[in-house]
Amino acid sequence: MENGGGNLEAKIETLLNVEKQMRQAGDVAGTRKAVTDIVQLCFDAGAWKALNEQIVLISKRRGQLKQAVQAMIQQAMEYIDQTPDLDTKIELIKTLNNVSAGKIYVEIERARLIKKLAMIKEEQGQIAEAADLMQEIAVETFGAMAKTEKIAFILEQVRLCLDRQDFVRAQILSRKISPRVFEVDPSKEKKKLKEGESIVEEPPADIPSLLELKRIYYQLMIRYYLHSNDYLEICRCYKSIYDIPSVKEDPAQWIPVLRKICWYLVLAPHDPMQSSLLNSTLEDKNLFEIPHFRLLLKQLVTMEVIQWTALWNTFKDEFEKEKNMLGGALGEKAAEDLRLRVIEHNIHVVSKYYSRITLKRLADLLCLTFQEAEKHLSDMVVSKALVAKIDRPMGLVCFQTAKDSNDILNSWATNLEKLLDLVEKSCHQIHKETMVHKAALSLRI
Repeated sequence: MENGGGNLEAKIETLLNVEKQMRQAGDVAGTRKAVTDIVQLCFDAGAWKALNEQIVLISKRRGQLKQAVQAMIQQAMEYIDQTPDLDTKIELIKTLNNVSAGKIYVEIERARLIKKLAMIKEEQGQIAEAADLMQEIAVETFGAMAKTEKIAFILEQVRLCLDRQDFVRAQILSRKISPRVFEVDPSKEKKKLKEGESIVEEPPADIPSLLELKRIYYQLMIRYYLHSNDYLEICRCYKSIYDIPSVKEDPAQWIPVLRKICWYLVLAPHDPMQSSLLNSTLEDKNLFEIPHFRLLLKQLVTMEVIQWTALWNTFKDEFEKEKNMLGGALGEKAAEDLRLRVIEHNIHVVSKYYSRITLKRLADLLCLTFQEAEKHLSDMVVSKALVAKIDRPMGLVCFQTAKDSNDILNSWATNLEKLLDLVEKSCHQIHKETMVHKAALSLRI
């Protein structure tokens, strides 16, 4: 035994006898004090091995009180950062982890111990082991843990899964956090404790605020969606970061975020959600601060054919700048996808102005070869982004939608209604004119 030998052993033995008497008498305060004194004694003597032994011994004593075990674990956790070396630190964490395993009254302490051990494993480069350790704990079931600490713990689990390229598990874990939880006002959330409810512990000082956790959550989700190049979801994540008050107040923060929103809006395939986000972004007054990007979005909204070469020459430098800004580069396929979105926009524009067009003329308008124009048009029809039919022998594209019998009958019924309305209005006007002339004639007579 280190630093003290028999003297320390004798003191521990005396305190263990006191602890036994208190425990058997059912004295919670006395047992708790005796247990914490033993732990303090070992720490003061620097006897780390003895500390681990005593923690295990006390926890296994017959009829041991929950309050005593909880107090012992909480006190021993304060010594983790004061250990002389890493091996001693790991040994103490593992001892406390084993003692707290399966005990619901120290589940929060165990979660914090696992997090510390996972951080050590990560520092040693063992990402997979750290991720596996963190996944052992399901903090969403802990009633006494503060909401911010729960969210921080789950976000750490998601981050480690992303670091080890385990995107499926990262998605499963991220779904444990509802985005609505970040919209709650913490000042209004404090409620009176109802009877039977457990007391929620205060989170540790190193746990970020709810708004900071919101930013971390969406940054992790951006990493996840970048893996699958889901540009619209990435845009929505940046939009949520942009709406954080601390970001909106600081131009140095919101300008890079707004740039990213604009780029990912342009890169996202055309659909109702993308269109809605595009129009709401164009209404943002802050967009006037970055006129280049306002022009870019305006081109997408305007129903005119965009020349790809002119667009790329205008925005190439801005595109390259994104590598050095918040969030890094836009993705490996971003430049290729940008060209594809411009082609899709141009096909949409052509479909608005033409009901029928030759493939050759379509290829000329899109500045593509005949085969490329046919391929892109076919892809859009397959993905149901556009309704069109290609007559390949004739080289014609028809953008008119095929109507079924019900639609034709409905259109006829509508036309008949309009016709009857016109007849009725005409009869009314004729009758009115007749009455006016009769009145005029009667006055003359």
